[in-house]
Amino acid sequence: MHDVLFEPLQLGSLEIPNRVIMAPLTRARTPDRIPGRLQEIYYGQRAGAGLIIAEATNISPTAAGYVYTPGIWTDEQEAGWKGVVEAVHARGGRIALQLWHVGRVSNERVQPEGQQPVAPSALRGEGAQAFVEFEDGSSGREDASTPRALETEEIPDLVEDYRLAAVRARRAGFDMIEVHAANAYLLQQFLATGSNQRTDRYGGSIENRARVVLEIVDAVASVFGYDRVGIRISPFIEIFGLKDEASEQMAFYLADQLNVRELAYLHVNEPDWAGGDIHLTDDFRRALRARFRNGALLFCGHYTAEGEVDLIERGIGDAAVFGRPFIANPDLPERFRVGAELAEPDPDTFYGGDEKGYTDYPFLADQAR
Repeated sequence: MHDVLFEPLQLGSLEIPNRVIMAPLTRARTPDRIPGRLQEIYYGQRAGAGLIIAEATNISPTAAGYVYTPGIWTDEQEAGWKGVVEAVHARGGRIALQLWHVGRVSNERVQPEGQQPVAPSALRGEGAQAFVEFEDGSSGREDASTPRALETEEIPDLVEDYRLAAVRARRAGFDMIEVHAANAYLLQQFLATGSNQRTDRYGGSIENRARVVLEIVDAVASVFGYDRVGIRISPFIEIFGLKDEASEQMAFYLADQLNVRELAYLHVNEPDWAGGDIHLTDDFRRALRARFRNGALLFCGHYTAEGEVDLIERGIGDAAVFGRPFIANPDLPERFRVGAELAEPDPDTFYGGDEKGYTDYPFLADQAR
C-alpha cells in the first residue's frame, strides 16, 4: 500500500531514496547556539528520512527571537553543524539546512545589546511572543517588542547575511539549503499586506513585496545552485498577528518566479498546522502544481502515510513532510514500511531540555528485543 513512499524522488540535482521527509523542527537545545554531540545523535538517528530539513537556524545575531536556537554565523557554529552533517552522512542520510530570520517575532532581551528587532515596517505582531532568558537565569515567553523598520539601504546587508550563511552551510557539507519564508517570520512579513506597509521598492505591489525573498533565493543559489535550494512558504496562515489580503496571489506569483529559476522544491506549510478552520483546497494545490512544474512540490501538515500516498497518487504533490511523527519515531520510514504503530511525542519536551524527549525515543528494533 505504501510502496510509492519508497520510490526515489528528484529534488533538483539531488535524488532522495524515499518520500518520507523530516520537517524543520525547532527544539531549542543549543544554549550557546552551537550544535554539538546531542544534535549529532538526534539527527543521526533520523538519517533514514528521504531528506532531513534541519531546524530553523538563525543567519545572524539579530535574526534570533528565541534563546537556545542554533546559528550559522560563526566558525564554532559552522564546525558544530559539520559534525551533525557528518553523523547523518555516515548513516547514508541527506540533510538540508533551513535559513531563518524571525523579524518582528523577537524581543529586545534576545537582541544584541538590547536593540530593537527589525521588520519590514514598525508594526508589532499582535500575540507574538519571543522565548527569552531573564536576569535570574530562568527562561520563558515574553511579548514580542515593537520592531523598527529596516532602512532600504540595510536590505543588501540582510541579503548578504543569507549568502554568507549559505557559504558556511556549504563548507559544513549540507546537501541543500531551504529558505524559510513561512510562519509569519521576517520573509513572510515582507510578503504579507498586513505587515509590509513600505513605500520603497520592497513594498506596495506583489512584485515589490516579493523582491527581497527572490533576492535572497538568488543569493543563496549563487552558492549552492538553484538545483540545491528549496523554499518554505505558508499561504493563508494567521499566527503572530500576521494578516495578508493577497495570500493566494502571492503564492502563485512566487511559484511562477521560482519555477522560472528551476528551484529544487517548493515546501508548503499548511495553515491548519497552527489550528483554526483555514485549510488548503485541492483547487489551490492543483493551481500551485500547474505553476511550479520544474521542481518538487512538498506539503506539510498533519499527514499520515495514507494521506501522503493519496497526495502523490492524485498528482497534486510529490511528497509530504512530517514533523511531530519524526520527534517520537526516529525510524519513521521503517514504521511506515512495515505498518507499525507510531509512538506519540511528549509535548512537554518539545522545546528546551536535554536528551529526554529528544534522543531517547525507541526504535522498532529496540522494542522487539
